[in-house]
Amino acid sequence: MGDPKKSRRRWQGPRHPWKKENLAAEINLVGSYGLRNKRELWLASSILRSYRNQAGAILALPDEERAAKEKEMVKKLSNLGLLPEDAILDNILDLSVEDIVGRRLQSVVFRNGMARTPHQARQLIVHGHICIGGRRVTAPGYLVSKSEESSMTCALAVAPAPEPASTSTSTSTSTSAPASTGKEA
Repeated sequence: MGDPKKSRRRWQGPRHPWKKENLAAEINLVGSYGLRNKRELWLASSILRSYRNQAGAILALPDEERAAKEKEMVKKLSNLGLLPEDAILDNILDLSVEDIVGRRLQSVVFRNGMARTPHQARQLIVHGHICIGGRRVTAPGYLVSKSEESSMTCALAVAPAPEPASTSTSTSTSTSAPASTGKEA
């Protein structure tokens, strides 16, 4: 069978991990996208860094090679849903970490309304309730392409989130039924 490939980490942490601005921005992103830890955010940052490095390398090529590689790179990222189809290579350099994190399966499930919260979206994915094209995907970090987005299905029916109670004054009476204490006689 052969030896398995040596597993290496796919992410690189921040250069200055203790800067207050970086810490606040990371915590905000982790909370708003329902990520498990900062490592998932650093992975998205590493993916973005590799796309930017590839774009920089393509910019340094001669014009003949550059045109073909640029078209190929832009097509790849537009299929992934990160760029519009008429984008140019400079648009790759304008991408942000939020763009990458927004294409994760967890974010797409939440955005499409299959889950009430990003955390519930993660739970649905990990428990195997989300299918893409008839195949179960259990990785919340899976990057969803535009073509796969329409073929997503959820095996569970999730009720829509309840609307928040209005703060307007209503004519409620205090003769309502007492709340159940959970003990049945």
